Amino acid sequence: MAGGFRSDFLRAMDARGFIQDVTHPEELDALLCAPAPVAAYIGFDATATSLHAGSLVQIMMLRWLQKTGHKPVVLMGGGTTKVGDPTGRDSARKLLSEDEIAANIAGIKTVFQKYLAFGDGPTDAVMVNNADWLDGLNYLTFLRDYGRHFSVNRMLSFDSVKLRLEREQPMSFLEFNYMILQAYDFLELNRRFSVRLQMGGSDQWGNIVNGVELGRRVDEAALFGLTTPLLTKSSGEKMGKTADGAVWLNADKLSPYAYWQFWRNTEDADVGRFLKLFTELPLDEIDRLAALDGAEINEAKKVLAHEATAMCHGEAAALEAAETARRTFEEGGVGEALPRIEISRADIDAGRVGLLQALVQAGLAASNGDARRQVQGGAVRINDEKVADPARTLTAADVGTDGVIKLSIGKKRHALAAPV
Repeated sequence: MAGGFRSDFLRAMDARGFIQDVTHPEELDALLCAPAPVAAYIGFDATATSLHAGSLVQIMMLRWLQKTGHKPVVLMGGGTTKVGDPTGRDSARKLLSEDEIAANIAGIKTVFQKYLAFGDGPTDAVMVNNADWLDGLNYLTFLRDYGRHFSVNRMLSFDSVKLRLEREQPMSFLEFNYMILQAYDFLELNRRFSVRLQMGGSDQWGNIVNGVELGRRVDEAALFGLTTPLLTKSSGEKMGKTADGAVWLNADKLSPYAYWQFWRNTEDADVGRFLKLFTELPLDEIDRLAALDGAEINEAKKVLAHEATAMCHGEAAALEAAETARRTFEEGGVGEALPRIEISRADIDAGRVGLLQALVQAGLAASNGDARRQVQGGAVRINDEKVADPARTLTAADVGTDGVIKLSIGKKRHALAAPV
């Protein structure tokens, strides 16, 4: 039915490249065309204090759901995080304490407040925690009531299990239970909040289908599932990751400037696709931008960077990041939004601040060894002057008239060291 959807939500998702698979597409399309808002959910386990750009496709789906008149339900995995999703992994996730999970949920909540409108209205988003029902389950009762609806033979055929076993990596019984708990989440969400649709990445297809079928068998509820394609960059690199680590959505884990730079450095072949997925620009404007070539494609990348950053960190932060980039790259100056570290003025005066140490502290290098290799490879600059000596220290003479020292690795990675 691709391309023939009538509902605003599925038409937008299809046109922008969000749809991989849909269960019962005609029924779901008809449901989404009805006057009443449809509640749909996506689950997020609380494994860190922030989500990263790899979760943005799912976040944007919830945003579009709300924009087209429906109700987003953000499910935090306070319960399932205690088990750990085995999908796409060769080893079990680190088990987190109750306090760690609570802190992670608090950090993640701030991400969603940027993208969704929360409240008590019919299309307002709500955030719920599956620990509310999973923590109190009676194991024997749960097995008796729901375990009989799951075929182990079929569970072994799902990619989350099959690929792990094919690689001869052990899977604990704890992890094996994850897909049953996710299916039960859908049943509970339908009972408690009338949720009819679960969405997620294509790697969650088996888990989502389990939930759809469980609801139909146990409660005769007409539930639906929708997945998005696995998203990678044209280079094959995983979305949301860089050589420097995860592209976090919280400013305390990644500065708005660094976030802007991530999008500005998008590969040419990905610009059109990313504009459709990660901005709300009209499709005809996206087509115009994606058709630019040569040096002009850089203007499209700046639009992508601005739109994505403004949505995540606000318009002012996006404009400040763009101005910092302009001053840094086009004027050879120092932009205010560059990542900044503080160093002791007394240590600077005494020559006790090593360059390698400063590069690591600024997040430009992963370790002293990495920093040394960068210096030896000719990639490191102090105030735009190449440095060849790994034993170099920062001195008072390096402090510019603006009161900072500019540290650079390559042409695109910069930070400021400010003596205090």
